[in-house]
Amino acid sequence: MESRIIMKRRFASTEPTKEWLITGIRLVCMFLFLYTAYAKLVDHDRFLKGLSGVHLISGLAVFISWFVPLIEILTFILLLIPYTAKSGLYLFLAMMVVFTGYISGVLLWAKIIPCHCGGVIENLSWTQHLWFNLAFIGLAIIALRLHKSNNQ
Repeated sequence: MESRIIMKRRFASTEPTKEWLITGIRLVCMFLFLYTAYAKLVDHDRFLKGLSGVHLISGLAVFISWFVPLIEILTFILLLIPYTAKSGLYLFLAMMVVFTGYISGVLLWAKIIPCHCGGVIENLSWTQHLWFNLAFIGLAIIALRLHKSNNQ
């Protein structure tokens, strides 16, 4: 019994450590969305053309091509402000789940798989992109759980 208590204390994080981890995860998430929003806006025609090539969403391609980078920028702003960071993490998580669902759908049902990610992420295969997104989903969940444990 005593060894369990000692082990639990050893693995318990201090409040500053939790805050440092949350901030680090926020920064990584902020960088990802700012970078991807920038890539989509700078080469908007390419992004729009890629979305138009996906049969499931081609009718909404113009709307999606503007909506996604704007939501990514909004998420960046929410993550930047400490007061809204938790909301930003939830929005980041929701967007990553949607993106991961999109990638899964493309992998399962698309005959031709167009790539319109832009930048360094474009070099990933679709399967690698899926794992990349799952890693970021995991990071967001960790940050939200740490945030929750800080508030208790």
